[in-house]
Amino acid sequence: MKKILFTSESVTEGHPDKICDQISDAVLDEILKNDPEGRVACETIATTGLILVMGEISTTSYVDVPKIVRRTLKKIGYTNKLGGFDCDSCAVITTIDEQSNDIAMGVDSSAESKVDSELTEGITGAGDQGMMFGFACNETKELMPMPISLAHAITKRLAKVRKEGILPYLGPDGKAQVTVVYEDGVPTYVDTIVVSAQHAPEVLQAQIKKDIIENVINVAVPNKLLTDKTKYYINPTGRFVIGGPQGDSGLTGRKIIVDTYGGYSRHGGGAFSGKDPTKVDRSAAYMARYAAKNIVASGLAQKCEIQVSYAIGVAKPVSIMIDTFGTGKLADEQISELAANVFDFRPDMIIKELDLKKPIYRRLAAYGHMGREDLNVSWEKLDKVEKIKEAAAKLGCILR
Repeated sequence: MKKILFTSESVTEGHPDKICDQISDAVLDEILKNDPEGRVACETIATTGLILVMGEISTTSYVDVPKIVRRTLKKIGYTNKLGGFDCDSCAVITTIDEQSNDIAMGVDSSAESKVDSELTEGITGAGDQGMMFGFACNETKELMPMPISLAHAITKRLAKVRKEGILPYLGPDGKAQVTVVYEDGVPTYVDTIVVSAQHAPEVLQAQIKKDIIENVINVAVPNKLLTDKTKYYINPTGRFVIGGPQGDSGLTGRKIIVDTYGGYSRHGGGAFSGKDPTKVDRSAAYMARYAAKNIVASGLAQKCEIQVSYAIGVAKPVSIMIDTFGTGKLADEQISELAANVFDFRPDMIIKELDLKKPIYRRLAAYGHMGREDLNVSWEKLDKVEKIKEAAAKLGCILR
């Protein structure tokens, strides 16, 4: 029996990098409320006593960036000295320009539309070059890898017990790491759980460990996955009082592995937060997840990873590649061709299919963008399963 260990991590909404992701996406949401065609590339920096919002934004609407920043910090929980950072007293600096005309000319009119003046759909070009990945597997009900799914469950629970006053001494900053044992490719039990949670200075380490195991881990992780072999490391340095931007600087886009599949799948390198859906770093990654999830849900494969790549200003992808890691009912080349026929990866069609011009993004900026069935996001729907089965049947593969 082949036995391996795989580890993924998640961070809470109060982590410095996640603060920045949420602010950037809150700015995007505010623009999309009044200007669905707005072009946004917004990034945020957080450090002791300071938030800096910067980027390139072209919009017909007005947004009060400092107000958005303070409102977002308040929702996270940075409202008193326990967090080491206060939403009302921190400084907010903005430095924002318009989107470059050199970029806009390629996005507004794709290379294909410049050749064919009668083209009526798919006329938006990709906002940048690059490659994006989508992934799904049958390890959890939401078809996500188990380690990242469990890590997110723990950090979500950390925030819940803090906000509901179950563990009122916790601060907003925190993170979790889960190591899962795989036997012959099947996840069997949790080997190690690491939790670091910001806390009030007067609380003893023994109390923190007891409370987090009882009120967080034992609630978030199914009991069948915890054994007498499972190891727990709770605040392993022994103290975590200074956290948030006071303890470490934050920056938009530094938690791309937390945002996706916990390292279980490959990543193209592009971040999501603060980018409007013409940026394929975001929209194409959502579309690739949508396609991969429907392929696995159809029974065509147990695991599916999709890579899609683009040239800036060109609507049609440069390439689409699928790897099922030997679990596909058809050859990967056939599944790639099938996916290209069922799913339209041109930016316009992605935006239309997934309804991406709505202000839905701030709530995605913590606890992962993929597998978020709790938020009812469009790329988690399974409405293409029957089409995939029909296409597979034409190739001689009958899926039950």
